[in-house]
Amino acid sequence: MTLSRRHILIALVFAGLPARAQGLYADEPFKISPYDEGRVEYKFRKREVKFKTAEPPGTIIVDTRKKFLYYVLADGKAMRYGIGVGSHYTRWSGEAKIYRTAKWPTWTPTPEMFARSKRFEEWKDGMPGGPDNPLGSRALYLMNDGVDKGYRIHGTPLPETIGQATTSGCFRMLNADVIELAARIEIGTRVVVLPHKR
Repeated sequence: MTLSRRHILIALVFAGLPARAQGLYADEPFKISPYDEGRVEYKFRKREVKFKTAEPPGTIIVDTRKKFLYYVLADGKAMRYGIGVGSHYTRWSGEAKIYRTAKWPTWTPTPEMFARSKRFEEWKDGMPGGPDNPLGSRALYLMNDGVDKGYRIHGTPLPETIGQATTSGCFRMLNADVIELAARIEIGTRVVVLPHKR
């Protein structure tokens, strides 16, 4: 069997991943494309950064203005991920906790979506998880003041929307990134969404 240039490149991409990350994608029921990151503006690609905060390691901090999500690490560092955020009509700030996670979750349009367009009627009972599902590979469900207000940290089938303000208040990540984040967090993880200042 001859290997194409494409097969070799894919193998090199995955060979460059830490063993733990390779394991994260091994049992996925749907393909996680190594090319998604290339469709995201460079500054929104995942990286470890210096990050000064009083929040303890394990906290998630969301900066909707800069469109970054930070997972706080020890020693003044954080893992920084580019995200898609809510439009100025749906943007919010405050604190939440992750109370549930789901792998390749079902997506159900919100009542506001049904009011805006009839095209969502097909999914009134929910769209099964899969590569075209708007929630992507993982959903981390947020509870604000003990109430699920419909906000999620989730994947996306549209990597080019990372770094944009196009969601209904959720925080959208690359599928590979949200899988990694879901593996890092625990139920009860605190999420701090910073006020959006112009």
